[in-house]
Amino acid sequence: MKILFIHQNFPGQFKHLAPALVERGHEVVSLTLRVKNPGEWKGVRLLPYEIKRKPSKGLHPWLVDFETKMLRAESCFVAARRLRDEGFTPDVIVAHPGWGEPMFLRDLWPTARIGLYCELYYGGEDTDVGFDPEFPRVEPESEAIRLRLKNLNNKMHRGVADLGISPTEFQAGTYPEEWRKIISVIHDGIDTNVVKPDPEAAFALEDGQVLTRKDEVITFVNRNLEPYRGYHVFMRALPKLLKERPDAQVLIVGGDEVSYGAAPPKGQTWKQKYIDEVRGRIPTPDWERVHFLGKVPYDRFLAMLQITRAHVYLTYPFVLSWSLIEAMAIGAPIVASDTAPLREVISHGDTGRLFPFFDGDQMVAEVCKVLEDPDLRARLGAAARAFAVAGYDLESQCLPKQVQWIDQLYAMTPGKVTA
Repeated sequence: MKILFIHQNFPGQFKHLAPALVERGHEVVSLTLRVKNPGEWKGVRLLPYEIKRKPSKGLHPWLVDFETKMLRAESCFVAARRLRDEGFTPDVIVAHPGWGEPMFLRDLWPTARIGLYCELYYGGEDTDVGFDPEFPRVEPESEAIRLRLKNLNNKMHRGVADLGISPTEFQAGTYPEEWRKIISVIHDGIDTNVVKPDPEAAFALEDGQVLTRKDEVITFVNRNLEPYRGYHVFMRALPKLLKERPDAQVLIVGGDEVSYGAAPPKGQTWKQKYIDEVRGRIPTPDWERVHFLGKVPYDRFLAMLQITRAHVYLTYPFVLSWSLIEAMAIGAPIVASDTAPLREVISHGDTGRLFPFFDGDQMVAEVCKVLEDPDLRARLGAAARAFAVAGYDLESQCLPKQVQWIDQLYAMTPGKVTA
């Protein structure tokens, strides 16, 4: 089988599936922005594509988002056409459509079966839109129009897709029925043979202090520190949390950029904005127990989770972070926001503790409850790991289902381009 992967930052969500298909003897190629020159990764032939056309000036603001998708779709189309002219005809194309790249690939390869990674459909009920009253929509009357236009990319890709795949039921559920009927819910997978408890784990801080499971450690992880992942709620609760837990060390992982949602006020970062808001209410000795670690290597990330006594995770009703399932697989006691993505994996009192997203006082109460009860921590951690292994283990659960999904895709009669 000839398989083509499309992802601007390959391997992305396909980091396990693509090399597994190579191991099964398939010819696997990827088109990606990540490389500048042709190369190879774990048996996958990597080919670059380049965006050459500049965005338009003076374009209507509602169309800016779709134009960025169109520019990438065109660029990917040009690179794919070159690949076709060299004689490559894929049996299966697997792509992340979020940036627009696979929009026109059916026109090039009408006989290919196309599977798309369905991450999120914008603007459905009980999602991130309008969730946080602190960040109201600028023009509420036009919000529905803006979101319909933002979904142009999704709508264009429905005419391309033969099958879809989503990592969680929540994400699949954001899609309308015309999509939902072709989507399989299969998580990307966690290697629970690597992501597991380690009683001997240790984590060194920059000041030379080494933390272990004997220390009271509270952890909070975002890719980037921002409101979508509840950073503002966590920080506003921090003065009370530090006062209640005078021996706790708080480890905060995350960058200064924006992954989701609006940018911070000009000249600021979300990280610094909320530090400035709470710093005056935190005595210096307490502040010295707060450690901003930035982005950390994966081995240090795992070691940090292996020593934590309470891992705090918040999210808007949005894409669920891999880090949450990894924390569960490690057996970390979880304290999480009671939002729809979390309810899929956290059962209150069983696999973790839940609190209302905006209720920082309740967050602190739940963290204290976990920290004060070793038996509760042990029970929550064991249940979380058992849940993660049973449903999200890479080798026994997710990867076999992903490969089966590829086989199902290959067995289909390819669709046609539709308007």
